[in-house]
Amino acid sequence: MKKKITIPQLQSEKKGGRKFRMVTAYDYLFATMIEETDIELILVGDSLGMVVLGYDSTVPVTLNDMIHHCRPVVRGAPSTLIIGDMPFGTYNVSIADAIGNGNRLMKEAMVDAIKLEGGQEVAETISALVKAGIPVMGHIGLTPQRASQLGGFKVQGKTEEAKESLLQDALALEEAGAFAIVIECVPYDIAQKITENLQIPTIGIGAGPYCDGQVLVIQDLVGLYDRFVPKFVKQYGQVRPLITNALNDFARDVQEGAFPGPEHSFGMESKK
Repeated sequence: MKKKITIPQLQSEKKGGRKFRMVTAYDYLFATMIEETDIELILVGDSLGMVVLGYDSTVPVTLNDMIHHCRPVVRGAPSTLIIGDMPFGTYNVSIADAIGNGNRLMKEAMVDAIKLEGGQEVAETISALVKAGIPVMGHIGLTPQRASQLGGFKVQGKTEEAKESLLQDALALEEAGAFAIVIECVPYDIAQKITENLQIPTIGIGAGPYCDGQVLVIQDLVGLYDRFVPKFVKQYGQVRPLITNALNDFARDVQEGAFPGPEHSFGMESKK
């Protein structure tokens, strides 16, 4: 039977070269399927804003949205470590505000940990959250909540100066008490350097093969979301055509009177 990995295990097993697997999930059904696999971590990401709620970015996602979507994932995958994203505006006002919102996500959504975006500028906030008893995963590189500030969804860390800044970001988050760091959309060489210089695990997404683990959005992984497929995504299935074909078959059968048939219908009980 699958046993939930712990945060101390994540950190200790990095030294043994274990590769960690994380995917996103936003509902009970997907969570139950992940629970049946060897995947250790689920991120209930604010990416739900784009792949579930239909926004153009993650910025409109609220804390209530996150709590609403985390709860069914927690119920569906009790043996998987679940991290809930702190959405835009929940941790950049004040440290007290961040702790209050972090408490809500932990208490009301019952996740195992939270994640927030940013580097050195959020290190003090992460330190305060950790001291308050809230486990925190960091997130550097392309930080989608700041996509407008970064000029869009672009690869980060292309220059030597930018690479050094990313390394300093990672070191600052580790020192602040983050138990792991997501590295998104950076050249593989700086992701490798960061991974080798940290005692805590790195989870890559568009950051090459040298991170301690990898994460993908589950709708990308199975070929459900087709509005945009990033370069770093490998599609392990093409589920969307299967679903649309099934829906078209249903529509045709209804129109032609082929559904429901006798095997799908209830008859009157005969009277004796």
